[in-house]
Amino acid sequence: MTIDFAKYTDGLVPAIIQDAQTFKVLMLGFMNEAALAKTRELQQVTFFSRSKNRLWTKGEESGNYLLLVDIQTDCDNDTLLVKVNPVGPVCHTGADTCWGEVNTNNNFLFQLEEIIRDRKNNPSEKSYTSSLFEKGINKIAQKVGEEAVELVIEAKDNDAGLFKNEAADLLFHYLILLQAKGHRLSEIQDILISRHKKK
Repeated sequence: MTIDFAKYTDGLVPAIIQDAQTFKVLMLGFMNEAALAKTRELQQVTFFSRSKNRLWTKGEESGNYLLLVDIQTDCDNDTLLVKVNPVGPVCHTGADTCWGEVNTNNNFLFQLEEIIRDRKNNPSEKSYTSSLFEKGINKIAQKVGEEAVELVIEAKDNDAGLFKNEAADLLFHYLILLQAKGHRLSEIQDILISRHKKK
């Protein structure tokens, strides 16, 4: 991939940030060669901040990182399309995008997956999720089984609130199990889509 940084007098090329799962455009930033290199090194999107006059990794203060999936150039090699998995809201206003859009229903599970992934890769003593990864695959699988049984029990009663909470517990622990096995939710989604297409 060749990028024409020299096309602009300040050496900065536009970087369009797109959600890799929903394809929604999240924000626009600028990168120089050092920012691009840092993005590839950290696997977290890093811009050159003109206001701070330095490299700036998105989320370095808020924790709302943009985890790198792919980088492409346009036909003129002077603009980047950066596909990411966002961890939390992208805009400083708390919105999902810098155009004020908030729709957590479309991508919250993928955001949660990235938070779980972060707890696995950057353990915290205070994190329940990190503690499960530390205990290993047997404990994680056991928790999924326990939550499944609890959901079945609640399904036999008529308390909608308890049923939905147990369903949420099962889904959460299932996402942890996927991470522990090295798989992504998108892989499971792809299988379901392929099955749907056959019908």
